[in-house]
Amino acid sequence: MRRVVVTGLGSVNPLGLSAEESWKNLLAGRSGARTISYFDASALNSRIACTLPDGFDPDKWVSQRERRRADNSNLYALAAADMALADSGYAAETEAQQVRSGALIASGIGGIGSIEGNIKTLQERGSRYVNPFLIPAAIANLSSGHVAIRHNLKGPNHAVVTACAAGTHAVGDAARMIMLDDADVMVAGGTEAPVTEICVAGFCACRALSTHFNDTPERASRPYDKDRDGFVIAEGSAILVLEEYEHAKARGAKIYASPRAPWRVRIPPAPI
Repeated sequence: MRRVVVTGLGSVNPLGLSAEESWKNLLAGRSGARTISYFDASALNSRIACTLPDGFDPDKWVSQRERRRADNSNLYALAAADMALADSGYAAETEAQQVRSGALIASGIGGIGSIEGNIKTLQERGSRYVNPFLIPAAIANLSSGHVAIRHNLKGPNHAVVTACAAGTHAVGDAARMIMLDDADVMVAGGTEAPVTEICVAGFCACRALSTHFNDTPERASRPYDKDRDGFVIAEGSAILVLEEYEHAKARGAKIYASPRAPWRVRIPPAPI
């Protein structure tokens, strides 16, 4: 198997609007949990969420035309992927490079905000006013599609939908594609934009969210604490550029990390 390395990092998340800012705030022990401001959550048992900090400007990453065609989950992925590819210094310029470069970006629930908004439009104004781009904005694989179109990634294009494990699965699956020589470069990670009224209400209904820290949201996310009473819903995207080791080495890319040594595993031939 071929060796895989990480050559680019990009993220927009509740701790920061870049990988560097996020890492700095993480080391400082800061929380990304805040009182929900996207809608009136006063009737809900859980009124907190980890939302992007002030300062995220979609216009920096996409045009107004693109915004009408995309869900927030797509916008976050585009921003994070742009940063990751810029950090890696890689661009698929030739046809040969493009067909060996792909995208695998996961989402647990896809464009739930677009679905909710258009249901309200349907009920209040009628079917004529439903966004014609609702379906592309809603389905979970379109973040991979948007990123691939923008960056000419014509190789493997895929999405993983496995709830909270989706982003991790995406990185693992993308790494295996490189190991097995299906691609040389994969843009991989996860994206989510679930802080919507129906989504939060749904998680409240199944008693999954923290409810005891509505007045002190920064204390709510405590996964291993005896006082844990649920998780905190969150939004954002984190993207890695994964690359075959010799490919990265040949272009002088900086290497952040590498798996332990799965490329040394030898798969025995199937019995006849």
